[in-house]
Parts: sequence; structure tokens; C-alpha cells
Amino acid sequence: MDKKSKEVSPKRLRVLCNPDSLGVQSTRDINKKKQLLVAQDKAAKGIQFGLKMPRNDYNLYVAGPERTGLTFIAKTYIDKIAKKDPPPSDWCYVYNFQEPDTPKFLKLNRGMGIKLKKDISELIEEVKTGIHDVFESEDYNKEKETITKTLNTKRNELISQLEKRANKVGFVLNISQAGMMILPSKDGKPIDDETIAIMPEKERKRLQKVSQELQNKMKETVRNIRNLDRGSKEKIKELDKKIALYRVGHLIEELEIKYKDLPEVLDYFKGMKDDIILNIDDFKQKQPIQQGSFFISQPEPSFTRYKVNILIDNSKLKGAPVITENNPTYPNIFGRIEKHAQFGTLFTDFTMIKPGALHRANGGYLIIKAIDLLRSLGSWNALKRAIKNKEIRIEDLAEEIGFISTKTLKPMAIPFNLKVILIGDPYIYHLLYSLDSDFKKLFKVKAQLDDNIKMSKKQINNYLFYIAKVCEEENLLEIEKKGLARIIEYTSELVGDQRKMSLKLPEIKDLVVESNFWAKQRGKKLIESSDIERAIHEKTQRSNLVETKLQEMIEEDTLHIQTRGKVVGQLNGLTIYDLGDYTFGRPVRITATATPGKEGVVDIEREAKMSGNIHTKGVLILESYLKNKYALDKPLALSASVTFEQSYGMIDGDSASAAELFTILSCLSNSPIYQGIAVTGSVSQLGECQPIGGVTRKIEGFFDVCKARGLTGKQGVIIPKRNINDLMLKKEVITAVEKGKFHIYAIENMDEGIEILTGVKAGMRNKKGNYPKNTLNYLVMERLKMMSESIKESEQKKKRKTKRRNKTKT
Repeated sequence: MDKKSKEVSPKRLRVLCNPDSLGVQSTRDINKKKQLLVAQDKAAKGIQFGLKMPRNDYNLYVAGPERTGLTFIAKTYIDKIAKKDPPPSDWCYVYNFQEPDTPKFLKLNRGMGIKLKKDISELIEEVKTGIHDVFESEDYNKEKETITKTLNTKRNELISQLEKRANKVGFVLNISQAGMMILPSKDGKPIDDETIAIMPEKERKRLQKVSQELQNKMKETVRNIRNLDRGSKEKIKELDKKIALYRVGHLIEELEIKYKDLPEVLDYFKGMKDDIILNIDDFKQKQPIQQGSFFISQPEPSFTRYKVNILIDNSKLKGAPVITENNPTYPNIFGRIEKHAQFGTLFTDFTMIKPGALHRANGGYLIIKAIDLLRSLGSWNALKRAIKNKEIRIEDLAEEIGFISTKTLKPMAIPFNLKVILIGDPYIYHLLYSLDSDFKKLFKVKAQLDDNIKMSKKQINNYLFYIAKVCEEENLLEIEKKGLARIIEYTSELVGDQRKMSLKLPEIKDLVVESNFWAKQRGKKLIESSDIERAIHEKTQRSNLVETKLQEMIEEDTLHIQTRGKVVGQLNGLTIYDLGDYTFGRPVRITATATPGKEGVVDIEREAKMSGNIHTKGVLILESYLKNKYALDKPLALSASVTFEQSYGMIDGDSASAAELFTILSCLSNSPIYQGIAVTGSVSQLGECQPIGGVTRKIEGFFDVCKARGLTGKQGVIIPKRNINDLMLKKEVITAVEKGKFHIYAIENMDEGIEILTGVKAGMRNKKGNYPKNTLNYLVMERLKMMSESIKESEQKKKRKTKRRNKTKT
């Protein structure tokens, strides 16, 4: 096989975006008002279905990997739908005149909350002024004076009758501040106790009898006077009520006409009118109280109960509300009842009821990150209860979790009418679906977003819109077309696929913001391609300390990596280091030994418990391949060991299984491997070279090592053929390939790879099951036969020794 036939053309090593194909000169030419969205149609359909389904239990979970702009994508779709929905009602809390501890809510047409508050405020001011004027009027004072005069006349008549009766039988009526007293008299003057004591007993008994009769009569008179006083007070109250009702009634009637289509408001007006009449004294001007030589003003009564607490004002809202709650604590979601200190105690009233995100989103849509919601104490269970009960209830968190219960307000629950959209990782979705029985009943729609999309003209245009929107919202410089083309290429670099674009929108936004910084540093008026490259390079330099240290160790030969010469049983594999914010590739030296035995392939990493399950699986597949290829008619008499040299951490993945196989084949055939070619790829039981991840980073990592050691024109990397479309190599590597200083080989099976590495033909099995002489597979088969015969001979010697030993014992 000719090695050149397996070389990948430089044109296949990277996808290039033609700036002229974008159809714009810069982001200035992009219509930023168009609602284009970088996303998948499948997810879009899921979101639209969930939002338009008119059922309370069809809430959404938008699932996708981190840093893919989940919130942005979801909010963009929801905003588009919400604009077509009608704006919701206003919500107010008012005083409950029947149950003061349970404030009532009022549902009002949009914009009427402010009007109602203004109307009630003006009404109370008019009532206060009007009541004061009417109670100071001459007509009122005349009527009140008439009632008072009638009372005094009747009271005087009763006292006069009592006094005449007492005088007639020799007694006098004495009236003082202490009350009325009837005393025996002589010549119109009261008789003292000493005089009474010396009277004859018969006279004293007569006086006692008459006194008792008069006392009874006096009590009757006092009762009658009290009844007159009560009656008079009632008449004054009726007068006050009549005057107040006349003054207040027509004011409230005007409001009742204005709000005639709102029964709940009319009911509130009725309660308020009754309360004003009942507490009419609060509206009268209070006279100062005299204490000694001082006059003390009386405290002003509170009219707070007549206020209107506008909980939600949607007067300026166009369409349905779309609320994103970034801190979903219990009070932030469900609202709270604020308190203030007064004389060392906490005080509250219905005007201190504050709304939560559910109130603001009622009639629309609420977006919450699932992980933040689950972390917040009490929020998740309370949200589920609100959805199930279809009501938004404001309670203290301590009461919600049963920690403490104190006397406080219990506002009436507002009807729940909104869609809840949770944003989060697919793993959280699966956990909730499996472990929370309520979740699957309440969140029946899942919209799955990927972290990449297939590249197309439409999606490129969507991406251009997103980039332009970022420039507009962040007040950045415009980006010229070559810079835009470089960003489009960068999206493919992020996903590691020439055919796809990354949906890690926050990373793209960061790139644009950082490019703007570097462009301004150079005094540019546009962001150019060089600024994009600078931003990418600088970000790499801020994160690649570990990579730099490893490169230094390789260059100093502390980490031994050969890039020249040939060695039996040794090969450079390629590994990926994922640091979270930065990923890079570097070569690792893989060695193997092979001796006669029955252990098969021993993975030293597995024996040392330094490998993961996937790596172990790869080694087992490798062994299965050897059996299938070379041990069809006899057992595999092999004891081979394979290891990653100078590796001191956990290893996982099967992308090195092809390299491990090649080192074993090199040992068995005694064919040296050229060290300037590294290998990545997994192997199947049938010998196929299967695709792996991170191919671009792996190639670039080995290229950096070869460049540091000096490019010879023979160095390169073997990759699976099905990874070609995943290549997004940096321009430096492509230039080296174009000049013939570096090579990328793409293979489909193990035979093609071993031929490139050793320069020895692999050989095809003939009809008799044999390989051509001096081919690599022939050499492997011959070595395995020798090992098998060696094992067989060794076992026969053991048997003969055992037999002789047994005879000697006999």
C-alpha cells in the first residue's frame, strides 16, 4: 500500500468560511430587528407546543449542556410568542373589612390599578374635608342642639318631679358631682345624723320607710335619665350617620358607576362605605385635650385601611410578561410581607405585601434555572404546590417549612395562570423525572437543545444576527466581514466538526467582547479578523500553563517522547487533557512486551487500578481482535503487557486501543515502528479503525512536539478515516502539510495503519488461511506458532516430571 494514498489533502484539514459568501460588509449591514435564532427546529417545536398548550400541567423543561445560551434561546422564543398574547390584568390588595387579617385581592383591567388607587385616595381626602365642613355647619349644630335641648328639658322634668315628691314628704333632693341624694329635712334644710339619732324610734322608722320609697323612685328617675341620654346619643349618631351618608354616599356612587363591571370592586366599595360611617368620628376634627394649663393634641387616626396596594401594574406592558428569575429564593418567587419596627415590636399591614416572580409573570411566562431553584430552601415544593392548586399564596418561609408560626397577615391567594419554564442540564431532568413523582405530572414538555447545529446558510445568517445583536447590546465596535467569517470558523472549532457550528453562545459573546477590546487597543474603528485571532490567542495564553509545562518537560526529555528513529514495541499515542476551561492534546509513549503464556493481553494500568472502564473495555476488544485474526485454529498462547509510560494519573477512553494494538503487533513481528508518526483511534473486534474525540487537539499537540524537535518531513499522525470531517486544524499545521513537512494519514483498518508505521506490508489471508511470506501478519502468525509450541513443550515436560515424581513415591 502506498502511504500517500492514505494522506489527507490539506483542503480537508479545515473548513474555511468565504467572507464574500456572507452577503454583508460588516455587522452594520445586518438587520438587528429581525428575530432570528441560532437553535434547532426540534427544540423550537417543543417550546412552541408547551407554551401554546392551554393546560396548567404542560409546563416546560428546556434541557441542554452548560454555556449553550439556554436562557437566551428560550427567552427569545418566548418573547416572540408573548408579544402576540394579550396583556394580563392588574392585581391589587385592599383591606378586608370583614376579616382584617385576610387582605382581599382585586383583579382589575390593565391600567385600572393606578386609577383605582388615585380614585380611592381622592375619595378619602374629599370625605375628610366634607365631613369636617358638614359637622361644623350651622344646620348640623341646630339639629344637634335641638336634640340636646329636648334631652335637657326631659331630664329637668324628671328631676323636678322627683324633687317635688321629696319636698312633699319632708325630704330634699341634693344634686352634686357625686350624683343625687335624698335626705330628710326640716324647714328646707337637711337634718344631720345626730338629730335623727335622738328622734323617737317611731319617727325614725317612718323616715326610713319614706326614704326607701324615695330611693326607689330616685333609681327609677336615674334609669329614665340614662335612657334619655342613650336615646339622645343614638339620635345624634343617627344624625351623624345621616349627614355622613349624604356626604359620602354620592361620592361612592360616582365610583360605583365607574367600576360597575367589577363586582369585587363594588363589594369593596360597600364595605368601605360601611366602615367610614361606622368610624365617622375619625373624620371629625379632634379638639385638644386640656391637662392642667396645657392643651395636648389628640393623635391623628390612621386611614391606611382605605389605601390600595397595587401589587402588579401592567399598564405599560405590551403582550404577556416574560420574567426571568435569576435568584429564585422563596420570597423572590412567592412574594413577602414586609414588617417595620414600632415601639420594639414588628408591625405590618396589607400595604406591605410585596409581589414575587409568580405575581409578575402571572398571565405570562416565568423562566427559572432548575439548579438554582432546587438549591433554594422550600422553593421547589412550594412551586409544585402552587401549580397543582392553581393559586399563588404569600406566606413566610418559616411557616412554609413548619419551623415557626406567628400571628401575621394571610392574604387571599391569587389565581395561578402562567407557564413555568425550567432551564437546566439533561441530567437534572432525568433525576427529577425518576425521583420526583410530581415533576412528570407538572412538566410534561421537554425541549432538548444540543450544543451544536448543522452548518447551513440559514444558521450562518442566524449566527450573524446574534453577533450583530451582541455588538448592539454591548455597545461594541462593528465587525468587518473577514472577522465574521473567522467567528463562523471558530464555531466549528469549538464543536470539533467541519459540518457543524457550536451553540456555546456565551463563549461566542466573550470572543466578540474581547476582540472589541483588542481592536480599541489598536485604535481601530472596526473589529478585524486579526483582532479575532488575537482574542483567541490571548485566551489560550491565559489558560495553557499546564500545556506549557508539559511541553517544557518533553523538550527537556524529562518526559521521554521520540519523534525520530525506529523502535520495536513502542509507539506515540495521543491523549487529551481537559482542564474544564481549556483542552489540549499531547503525545504519550506506549510500550508493549510479548512472551509465551496464557495470560493474554495484560493492561498494566488496569492492574494498577489507574484506568477507567472504557479503557479496560478497549483492551479487551484488542485481545478479542488478536484471537479472531490469529487464533482461529489454535489457542492464543500469548502473554503480552501494554502500558502508558510515565503516566501517573487515571487514564480512560478507548482512543489509544489502536496504538496499543500496533505496539503488540510490532513485538510479535519484531518489526520496528517509526517514532515520528503518532496514532489515535479505537479498534473494533473486526479490526476497523473507529472515530474518536478531540482529533484536532491531538494532532496539534503532536505537531507542537515535532516542531520543537525539528520537522523532518516524515512526521505525522494516523487518524481514523471517519474523523476527517472533525478536523479544524490551525493554519500553522495546514501550512506544514502543504509543504510536505507534516502528514495526516486516515485509515479504515489496522492493516493499513501497521503498514504505514513499519513500512512492511500487512498481507492478506489466502483461501487456505495463510498469509504471504515476510508480510507482517505472516511474521505475527509464525511468532504465535512458536509461542504455542513453546507452551505445549513446556506443558509436556511438566507432565513427564510429575509422572516420574509419582513413580518415585510409589
